[in-house]
Amino acid sequence: MAGIYLHIPFCKTRCIYCDFYSTTHSELKERYVSALCRELEMRRDYLNGEPIETVYFGGGTPSQLEEEDFCRIFDTIQAVYGLEHCKEITLEANPDDLSAEYLQMLSTLPFNRLSMGIQTFDEPTLKLLKRRHTAKQALEAVARCREAGFQNISVDLIYGLPGETEERWKYDLQQAINLHAEHISAYHLTYEEGTPIYKMLQKQQINEVDEESSVRFFTLLMDGLQEAGYEHYEISNFCQPGKQSCHNTSYWKGIPYLGCGPSAHSFNGESREWNIASIHKYMEAIEKNSRNFETEPRDQATAYNEMVITSIRTQWGISLQRLEEAYGSEFLNYCREMATPYIISGKLEERDGALRLTREGVFISDSIMRDLLFVEE
Repeated sequence: MAGIYLHIPFCKTRCIYCDFYSTTHSELKERYVSALCRELEMRRDYLNGEPIETVYFGGGTPSQLEEEDFCRIFDTIQAVYGLEHCKEITLEANPDDLSAEYLQMLSTLPFNRLSMGIQTFDEPTLKLLKRRHTAKQALEAVARCREAGFQNISVDLIYGLPGETEERWKYDLQQAINLHAEHISAYHLTYEEGTPIYKMLQKQQINEVDEESSVRFFTLLMDGLQEAGYEHYEISNFCQPGKQSCHNTSYWKGIPYLGCGPSAHSFNGESREWNIASIHKYMEAIEKNSRNFETEPRDQATAYNEMVITSIRTQWGISLQRLEEAYGSEFLNYCREMATPYIISGKLEERDGALRLTREGVFISDSIMRDLLFVEE
């Protein structure tokens, strides 16, 4: 099985924290969709005929596309790869794009999962972040999604935002729980260099939350969602039973995927590659039946390190049998040796043939990850 990721880079406006590749040049949409479909055709052999199990429209703001855009893309995927094995097709969307009419249109297409970027329900913070929607619009959008028949909805939240308090974060969590969202992704704000919010931090116009507060917010996140019946299946991801993101889970399990569009990454099981992060250079190359991309070959150490980074984040942990079968006893023994101090201190556990983070270990997952990586002398 394999997945397809489609990067839709268009945004009406850019949020001040975002460092994903995007553009506000919506006049390029028709030309871009043509290039995207052409790339899908050009790379028909990349996945070696593996059946497509998931399709993910990410961005940018994929909900900026119209029905005819989606139809062209789906027709291309159907013709080149087939959709008969596909069990999850996700659209990332902004709440203010999801009118009743737009949702009615989406319901006639193969989409069966929506991922909504809400981020917070605090009005002043939404304005600070330059989000286009209000808290009221977000709540109403989810209700309209239900009315349109969508029964698999994910919402994104950000915590550790400027001025964050326990009370405000609890309120955000409770609002998300009240929506009965099948899936909740919650990320701590990171100040990415070059973003407007990073520049605001540098000018001391806003303050970063301290580490003690970050730990409290993460504790509230885990406790609040687990008490509400959500499974904590990946460090930043929670779901109702059986509602994991199949597409994102495939990344963490090392399943191949094809990424199309500017800045999109791909993995075929052997190497990784990524397209140039420029819509103009991307389209110009595709229109000449070429591609502007970089590739990264993987040796055993790199592949082992990738497995550690992706697997340790999840509730399934690092399968020791899979590790040994893929990379041999040398890497297995190295991993066990590096994990031993954390097992003794109760931060890791070996259970059901896998190394897994304990609750205490989740708080220092980055440190554990770094120590398990293989670094050549």
